[in-house]
Amino acid sequence: MLEISGLTWALTIALVLGLLSVDLVLAAARPHRVGFGEASAWSVFYILVAVAFGVWFTARHGGEYGTQYFAGYVVEKSLSVDNLFVFVIIMTTFSVPEEHQHKVLTFGIVLALAMRAVFIALGATLLSLFSFMFLVFGLLLVYTAVQLFRHRDEDPDIEDNAVVKAARRVLPVTDDYVGGRLVTRVDGRRVVTPLFIVLIAIGSVDLLFALDSIPAVFGVTDEAYIVFAANAFALLGLRALFFLVKGLLDRLVYLSAGLAVILAFIGVKLILHWAHVDIDPRVPEISTPLSLVVIAVVLTVVTVASLVKTRKEPAARAHAGSLRATGTRDDAAQQR
Repeated sequence: MLEISGLTWALTIALVLGLLSVDLVLAAARPHRVGFGEASAWSVFYILVAVAFGVWFTARHGGEYGTQYFAGYVVEKSLSVDNLFVFVIIMTTFSVPEEHQHKVLTFGIVLALAMRAVFIALGATLLSLFSFMFLVFGLLLVYTAVQLFRHRDEDPDIEDNAVVKAARRVLPVTDDYVGGRLVTRVDGRRVVTPLFIVLIAIGSVDLLFALDSIPAVFGVTDEAYIVFAANAFALLGLRALFFLVKGLLDRLVYLSAGLAVILAFIGVKLILHWAHVDIDPRVPEISTPLSLVVIAVVLTVVTVASLVKTRKEPAARAHAGSLRATGTRDDAAQQR
């Protein structure tokens, strides 16, 4: 079992918070349109930080745990791209000005990290106490994969989000963004701006993604520290990645189908692990190196196939996928 000291935990959390603070300061102090060059530089920086951490972690704790970290990082990074689809939809739905998108994304990442930290602690505790939770997590991932594949050509309806609808009914909202403020005063009355509603929308979406991504990464490793590190470093680069690839996202037409395959594969891996431990040790397990290879192959095939598809059919457009049927299904079918 992996032994991580309290000091290592503290230093890792401090590193993550330090990088988040830089993002928050940049977003709050200098609202601006993020260009391709800036987004590229930050994306490369965060990938190098994640790789450097993985190299140190492997040298410190061995190749087996290092492989688990990199596999977890790849899983979370691939799922985070689907996150970006939904962020694009939210930005478009609420017409968020480009100079404020940086701030929205950074706060969204902070919310995502906070929620996932809670789910990681809860998931690790449940797995350590009840081995059948591997079966529960596995079935959850398989169900999610089936739903995502069924509705792979749809987009989630943000305006139909229960939390967003409730916020609109309860809170007075201004018509414009008032310089990027969350709360302001109109005729002496305190009101919220659309930016506040956008953060609520992103927070509720973050919660849904945490429910899927945490069981997925626990399918690669049951070490809470690795799960946290893989999630943190994958999410830290999400803000820069958004500005770098948002123009490319529409071309990844098979991404939702690919993610459905990955989630189903990890779900089966968890179910086999449960059966191996609780039913019969002769039940085969899927190794972490094999998982990493399968995930990498699926992502490569999905990317290449998507680019070939959009090259032949320029009108083809990618969709984030949904876990339930939405009213946009017919529209999506017509656009394909």
